[in-house]
Order: sequence, then structure tokens, then C-alpha cells
Amino acid sequence: MRILFFAALFLSFIQLQAQERFSYSIPDLQMETTSVWQTIRDIQFFESHGYQVNLPKGKLIQDMIEKSKKGEFGSDDFSSLYQFMEDSVYRKSDYEKGVAKVRSRISFLEELVDEISQINWSWGFKTFETYQIHLTLYGSGGSYNPDNASILLFTNTEGGFKNYADPAYTLIHEIVHLGIEASLIQKYQVPHAMKERVVDTIVFYCFGERLPDYRRQEMGDNRVDTYIQSKEDLVKIDQALAKILAEE
Repeated sequence: MRILFFAALFLSFIQLQAQERFSYSIPDLQMETTSVWQTIRDIQFFESHGYQVNLPKGKLIQDMIEKSKKGEFGSDDFSSLYQFMEDSVYRKSDYEKGVAKVRSRISFLEELVDEISQINWSWGFKTFETYQIHLTLYGSGGSYNPDNASILLFTNTEGGFKNYADPAYTLIHEIVHLGIEASLIQKYQVPHAMKERVVDTIVFYCFGERLPDYRRQEMGDNRVDTYIQSKEDLVKIDQALAKILAEE
């Protein structure tokens, strides 16, 4: 009987783990090196759109940034970057405070995703069974991968985050990015600045009361504002995008 009891308990635990919508993790050395490499690779994009990025300090990094701007940076640079990260930069303990803050906001994020999934989006907002949150000390603040519903979230060694003290603000922003990627962004080939305004607009009107400090970015294309002025207007955001982009 005892064996059966513990077997049932273990099975229940596995099922509970499987049902959790959010997972979060400290990056290993390989993952963090990849994050730095990708940021350097895309440095011109970040600078042209006004993003402030964090990168490790040192001559090697500066040399790689210059190579990237000249179009000479690539996969051949990964091994030397990895060695630099291993020798001089990466420490697992640097992420512990950030992870603790993310962990404390998971139940709140669950509530937000439940709320947005219950809205009758005529154009098809996508929610995922699971979201993976990966922390990083480098990059622009937050990014997303629609192929596996993963989010890369910037933190610092003191558990701080860019733009907001509460990581839930950036995480819900990236969750909305994931939700509209196929049905709006890819379908209408929405350019970057307009995409950011659409995401900010959805978060602002859906969660303004629950995220009272949420701010719409200045970099966003505010032509969307003419058409979307309330939560009720969000159901026709696809029509607004079609009109705006047809005018170009």
C-alpha cells in the first residue's frame, strides 16, 4: 500500500509539473554566450531602433562590435567569445536574485494570460500551453521566439530589470508579442515600430488597471492610435493595420 501511495503521489507531482504554464531558468554558459553573440550580431538593428543594450566589458567585445558593424562578425567568433565568457564573465550566482523575482510573479502572469485568452479575438490571439522564460544579463531588455514560445528576459546581478522594477511588465509585453506574431505581424508584414505600438496598445488597454505603470514606448508608430482608442477597439486592430499599411 505504501508503495502504491508514493507512486500515486509521484505521478500527481509529475502531472502538476506538466500542467504549469511557465518555466524559468538561469542560463548555462552556452546559452549566455549565445545571447551575447546574437546581441553583437544584431548591434546595428538595436542602435538604429534606439535600444540600449548591455554587453560584457572588455576589448574583445569592442572589437567584435566593430566587426559586426563592418559585416565581418560571424559564427567563427563564437569560440573565442565562449572562452572569454568562461574565463572572465559567467557566474551562475549572478542570476539568483532575478530568478527569485520572476518566480514571485508567476501566479500573477497566469492570471493575465487567463484573462487575455478569454477575450473573443476575431483575428485570433494565440496563447501557448507553456512559456519558457530564460534570464540573461545581456541584450536589450526582452525578446521572444515564436517557434518555441520562449522569452529572453534581461536582469542584473541585483535582480533589477529594464524599464520596470516588476518583471511581469516586460514578460506580458513579450507574451503579447507571441500572441499576435502569426495572426497580425506575419499576416500583414507589420514593420518593427508599428509592431511595438500594437503590442503596447494591447497591453495598455487590456491590463491598464493591473499594470498601472505600463508605458507605451516613444519609438512606436502611433498611427495605430487613431483607430484603437479603447479596449473594445482591439477586436478590429487587424482592420486598422490593413488600412494603415494600404496607405503606404
